[in-house]
Amino acid sequence: MKRVAIVGTGSYVPVKKLTNLDLEKIIDTTDEWIYTRTGIRERRIADKNEATSDLCKIACERALKSAGIKPGKIDLIILATITPDTHCPSGANWLEAKLGCDNAVSFDITAACTGFIFALHVAEKLIFSGAYKNILVVAGEVMSRVVNWEDRESCILWGDGAGAAVLTESNMGAELRSTHIHTEGKSGGTLLMPGGGSKTTPISHESVHMKLHYLKMIEANKSFKVAVNKFAEAVKEALDYNGYSIKDVDWIIPHQANKRILQAMAEKLGFPFEKVYITIEKYGNISSASVAIALDEAVKSGSIKRDDIVVLTAFGGGLTWGSALIRW
Repeated sequence: MKRVAIVGTGSYVPVKKLTNLDLEKIIDTTDEWIYTRTGIRERRIADKNEATSDLCKIACERALKSAGIKPGKIDLIILATITPDTHCPSGANWLEAKLGCDNAVSFDITAACTGFIFALHVAEKLIFSGAYKNILVVAGEVMSRVVNWEDRESCILWGDGAGAAVLTESNMGAELRSTHIHTEGKSGGTLLMPGGGSKTTPISHESVHMKLHYLKMIEANKSFKVAVNKFAEAVKEALDYNGYSIKDVDWIIPHQANKRILQAMAEKLGFPFEKVYITIEKYGNISSASVAIALDEAVKSGSIKRDDIVVLTAFGGGLTWGSALIRW
């Protein structure tokens, strides 16, 4: 059987920080209220001239350098995002041009916070099929452009950034042992952006006035319980598929949704929380990019070591959830 390897990772977050103390000046909130409920202290915000493809470009360049692969050797780019530069052409098309990946095919995947794992899944299957050899998987978001900054419940959550990985068929590098993805469309209304699609065509003064083009969270308390269960289920699925137990796992790298959710997940799994890799305090929730950025940071910091068993897990709008197991 072919061996799919992750041979390089990279990430990028914008320079500008938006702290909880900054938010105290524009909405009715406090640093203590935000941190207690979410675990977030600050988040990164893209410059007004930075688009999603710009953040992804830097993350991809770092991943390519880490992998030792030139842009011309990439034959497929998969971009996970819910905030592409434009809806047409795709964000991946813009990124392809900026990277100079002239031999690559490129397309977007929309799976909200589970996007990076969905993209890994597609890349894994395409490499197994023999259709492509060197695939650049990237997740990037400029969430600050779709946030309603008057909504004190949700605007505190989101940040901007991008993370990437280079996948290829190889006996070298970290082995992507398996990926697992799921959806439940009937519950998709719990996290949605109502405006901008064919349902609200044409975009009007009324739809803008009603703030239909911002991301909305509905029944957040209910989503909390579902998220904990889906995070844990996805981890168990990856372990069962590969014949491992939770005691074999060195790191769980989850989507950075909410620190309390991740603590509850660890408790449900019987897994030490100190081995759950956390970035939410400094970056907030970056939707599809959270897992990719955390993975790169865990690798570059030396937290992940050779032969470590690493499980990625995510849950997001759609509903979507999934996992990936990697032997580093």
